[in-house]
Amino acid sequence: MDWYASVMERSSWFREARLGMFVHFGLYAIPARGEWVRSVERTRVDDYQQYFDGFDPTALDMDEWMDLAVRAGAKYVVLTAKHHDGFCLYDSALTEYKVTNTPYGRDIIADYVASARRHGLRVGIYYSLVDWHHDGYPVWRDRQHPLRDDPEWKDVEHDWESYLEYMHGQVRELCTNYGSVDILWFDFSYWEMKGEAWRATELISMVRSLQPDVLIDNRLGGTMWAREPEPYAGDFAGPEQMIPRDAVRDFEGRPLPWESCITLNDSWGYSATDRNWKDAAFVIRSLVNCVSKGGNLLINVGPDALGTIPAPAVQILTEVGQWLKLNGSSIYGCGDAELPRPEWGFYTKRGTDLYAHLLHPTVGHFCLPGLRGRVSHPRLLHDGSEAFLGPYWNSDAGAEVFGEEDDVYLNIGKPMMRTFRLPDPRDTVVKLRLE
Repeated sequence: MDWYASVMERSSWFREARLGMFVHFGLYAIPARGEWVRSVERTRVDDYQQYFDGFDPTALDMDEWMDLAVRAGAKYVVLTAKHHDGFCLYDSALTEYKVTNTPYGRDIIADYVASARRHGLRVGIYYSLVDWHHDGYPVWRDRQHPLRDDPEWKDVEHDWESYLEYMHGQVRELCTNYGSVDILWFDFSYWEMKGEAWRATELISMVRSLQPDVLIDNRLGGTMWAREPEPYAGDFAGPEQMIPRDAVRDFEGRPLPWESCITLNDSWGYSATDRNWKDAAFVIRSLVNCVSKGGNLLINVGPDALGTIPAPAVQILTEVGQWLKLNGSSIYGCGDAELPRPEWGFYTKRGTDLYAHLLHPTVGHFCLPGLRGRVSHPRLLHDGSEAFLGPYWNSDAGAEVFGEEDDVYLNIGKPMMRTFRLPDPRDTVVKLRLE
């Protein structure tokens, strides 16, 4: 089986799922200024130690986290096993800098995996290639190390090979100690720190030997869309805080799996002062945008220091899930309709089912460019009620038609020239049969 065929086979469930929940959790929840707080504030290890010594999320209920993912309509979850600060949420045998040595004492990754499986969710594990705690990781003039400009580190040598052995060993633990893993989410490559700098081919060979079906993201530094992708190029592309303008494709124009990861406010890790929440309509429309281009949406939550997911995030994701209960058939298993994007919203498609996502009201009926004779049986998806197709409303009277002969027009009520209020201003979905 060639590279492309193997990627598409491994990713079949992923392309069906379409929505995942990202969870950023760690020591940084205590200072509550985001997961990059050590780097941004140039914090020394000794000063950061207070958060390790005080880490005790007594309100953490993993079943509540996973229940929220289910209520949101997510089909998979990705949780940070180790972020850039080097702190591990699991009982690694290779470091003392881990959750089981804090007052909390429990292996959070073990609890997560067990709960996710009980809830029927696919299991994703995030692992940072970057590590600001390990002595072997470069410091002076690194792009982001907290002590990158500290003159005390200017002439300090680091043992890079010792870090690579450590990093590979931890990935082996994650691939060995928790049963089947569905996604391994590496983060991230930069400057010269990419590809074989991570001994990436060796790393992927080891991962594949332990977890042959796991999906791996593209942040080891390879190029998925190349004519001959590297062994570590990954199984899916992962644009961050943006949605591509079109489907992600390889050099032959074949669609590739991809996933846009975005925050619910402006922060990945918990930030006590960040109240810039995206509303449910924004999330729904972002999800539809991704699916219309053959991609997924991975939406993030950052639990606070007690282990509680902020109430606004719970409310937003619950509302998204309520919309999906009525309209999920236009999302799950759907993809690019390979039609030009209409001015009023998006199309998604599964088999012969075409879904028109009406996001913007129009004056009168909605134009479906080029689809005359190609669509039929319009129904509002949320309640199954009849919608209507026809020619330009006044064409029988000889009025000039400001469109093309192969256009057809859609409305959710009659008469066709009327402007009807959309039942769901977030996204009203009309299902059509594509001939």
